[in-house]
Amino acid sequence: MEYRKLGGSGCSVSALALGTMTFGRETDEEGSHAQLDAFAAAGGTLIDTADVYSGGVSETIVGKWLASRPGEVTDKIVIATKGRFPTDTTDPNAVGLSRRHLDQALTASLRRLGIETIDLYQVHAWDPITPLAETLEFLDGAVRTGKIRYYGLSNFLGWQVQKAVDLAEARGLVKPVTLQPQYNLLSREIEWEIVPACESTGLGLLPWSPLAGGMLTGKYQRDAEAPADTRLSNAGTSSFFVQRSAAQRTWDVIETVRTIATEREISAAQVALAWVKGRTQVTSVIIGARTQEQFADNMAAADLVLTEKEMERLNTASEVPVDYPYGGMALLQRSRQIEGGWGPGWGR
Repeated sequence: MEYRKLGGSGCSVSALALGTMTFGRETDEEGSHAQLDAFAAAGGTLIDTADVYSGGVSETIVGKWLASRPGEVTDKIVIATKGRFPTDTTDPNAVGLSRRHLDQALTASLRRLGIETIDLYQVHAWDPITPLAETLEFLDGAVRTGKIRYYGLSNFLGWQVQKAVDLAEARGLVKPVTLQPQYNLLSREIEWEIVPACESTGLGLLPWSPLAGGMLTGKYQRDAEAPADTRLSNAGTSSFFVQRSAAQRTWDVIETVRTIATEREISAAQVALAWVKGRTQVTSVIIGARTQEQFADNMAAADLVLTEKEMERLNTASEVPVDYPYGGMALLQRSRQIEGGWGPGWGR
């Protein structure tokens, strides 16, 4: 297992993280504990959950596992969880990034996990109502009082990442260390603004949905019904899974992934995971599985490194056409050569 810095912190974590969104919903407690045991045995250290996963059951399952395992195993585990989304459907204060809600959400997460300190507490999404300063001041206080060790962001846009870091620095507050975005071969748009913002501020990426909801596992075929009991088979006609399946680019990417997988004699999922793991600013890739077989296959990508040629083939197949302000002439406008002058590409 490869280990990397947790974004801008001094903490090290495994390059693959175990996501627990299926725990308590698609994976029962016994199966969840089996995954946690196998993950730890393989050298995995970062476990990611959230207070809304299975209505808090996911955190409870992780907490029971921590309590039932010897210290030499669990002492190595880095626990990450999240708060922001509704924890009560009738209370207007049981949602968002206000000091009040985050205080209650963090306290509840600590109780369910059965620990005194959460290693990485992440705000699950931007809150347009709560002043950002209020959120950052709460997180700073949570670090200083020992309730959390680090904090991160999730599903923030580029300008929101930059604003959070700038405001924390201006006020002398503890800064975030990571961002958790969706990132995979079918969702590369974060490379336009969000990845550069994380590079600028030193935040590490913890990509979720690296397999695009299962689209990149190779189990789906074009113009054929989705296999039974898969996410796409139960997605409904308005879901993004169905929208993706209608795009030519999707099948170009899937075919390239399959071809490389065949050449390497590995699974398509392992190829897709290795691509994300090899991208700029990525700290740890969050994997999630309903079954032990899926989990074992994903974990096999832990030490897989694609060649430069393989990465380029995947980059070319998954490239998103873009012009101003992210491509074309705009790239030249932002470039500069040390020798001065216009440089190549200007046609002057």
